[in-house]
Amino acid sequence: MNLVYTGLAVLFTYLVFRECRGYLRRRSLPPGPRGLPLIGNVHQLPTKLPWIRFFEISKQFDSPVISFNAAGQTVIVLNDHKSAFELLDRRSLNYSHRPRFIMAGELLCAGIMLSFISYGDLFRRMRRFTHQVFGPHNAEQFCDMQEKEAGHLVLEILQRPKDWDNSLKRSTSSNILTATYGWPRLDDTYLPLVKRIHDHTEHLSNACIPGTSMVDLFPFINHLPLWMSKWKKKALAWHERESRMFEGFVEDVKVSMAKGHAPNSFTSALIENSEKHGLSNKEGAWLAGIMFSAGAETTSATLENFLIAMIHHPHIMRKAQAEIDRVVGRGRLPTFKDRSQLPYIRALVREILRWRPAGPMGIPRRVSEDDYYEGYYIPKGAIVISNIWAIDRDPALYANPEDFIPERHLDETETVDVSPPDMHGLGHSSFGFGRRTCVGVTFASQSLFINIAHFLWAFNVEAALDANGEKRPPSLTDVIDAGVTVGPAPFDCRITPRSSDVLTVVERSVFQA
Repeated sequence: MNLVYTGLAVLFTYLVFRECRGYLRRRSLPPGPRGLPLIGNVHQLPTKLPWIRFFEISKQFDSPVISFNAAGQTVIVLNDHKSAFELLDRRSLNYSHRPRFIMAGELLCAGIMLSFISYGDLFRRMRRFTHQVFGPHNAEQFCDMQEKEAGHLVLEILQRPKDWDNSLKRSTSSNILTATYGWPRLDDTYLPLVKRIHDHTEHLSNACIPGTSMVDLFPFINHLPLWMSKWKKKALAWHERESRMFEGFVEDVKVSMAKGHAPNSFTSALIENSEKHGLSNKEGAWLAGIMFSAGAETTSATLENFLIAMIHHPHIMRKAQAEIDRVVGRGRLPTFKDRSQLPYIRALVREILRWRPAGPMGIPRRVSEDDYYEGYYIPKGAIVISNIWAIDRDPALYANPEDFIPERHLDETETVDVSPPDMHGLGHSSFGFGRRTCVGVTFASQSLFINIAHFLWAFNVEAALDANGEKRPPSLTDVIDAGVTVGPAPFDCRITPRSSDVLTVVERSVFQA
């Protein structure tokens, strides 16, 4: 009997100890708003402009790292570069997994879309191959194509200046689809197809928005039979339809390769190295498909932000134009060979990405093991969100972070690139952290540089005029939140050639290339 009492006492002591330890761990989570019983902070998680609201909450609690209880699920938000770099970069193995995206990741994408899969063998194989094509050195193979497309964009805007927005979107789509599938430059006949792929991206982005899918809120309903789950049947049908589209694109490249006239592209390399990368036909097709999803909309949104910046800061536009005129002259268009002599244009690109990141909230991570950061407990399974918008405004790194100042990315001579520490020389965090850093960073940076250099060489941009002839500059705060990608709300502007011979020079460059 004494042994029984002793055993019960030991068990009781263990349970008390475990409960106390759990209580202390809960107490040591990063600070955050007080929640309600059962639902915690679900009602306090921001859905509109969350990057701004999270930043405000971090100021309220005087902590760049904050936490929420989403009905029992711990959510950690990182709002400064120090915490984001330490956790997502230096401890990347523990922070490279994804939460469970049932609708977007499992049903719509069948667990094979790179953005949504957790860190593991499939992720490593997909990322390794993508790096072989779009990595820092290999992406240079696309420079000639990007130069030609930038020239065509300028020509198109010269011909149809009021339709600049559609021209910009078509051009960025053409860039990434040519690089991905080897397609010829997209003209208006491709617009239905481009819209089709944009719809794909929008559908997935919307599925990622918290609260839009009941199955992500109540995972148990995923086990209901199909006859009881119209929403699930619809999602699976969507996946099969999109798979046929992507696999069809790959088959078209195979046919062109067999005929001997397929240009180098991501997909042609995918086909040539099929045994090496070990991806199934379906996995490879979806990997190629994500190249467009990840690249086109973010690039076009960044170029739109560039126009807004130039309208609000004409002195910066004039300074950048003066550099281009000094290096390039007025008899030809800029090229990538000029890049080393255009430090202010390079700085301008970096500042746009810092000032208005097209992805202000990184896709959430999931912690694989318990961790601690500066005394805060970060439990296994916690969802971690990197607030890129706040990180790129970290006052510890950037003086007057709300201001648009390209010079912050140059040394005192304004000839040498500089960057805050632990940013891999980029000067901002808009491409993410660690093993989840955007693999297309070089391709995207090339595209932005050459398009902005061409635009500044050819055009002046000013605010549109209202009915009374008064300037009506675009809003600095109105945005369209498409889930993952955020761009400025539609706006008007006046785009005019800088001189009377611009058209002649552009036509000579475009048609002789």
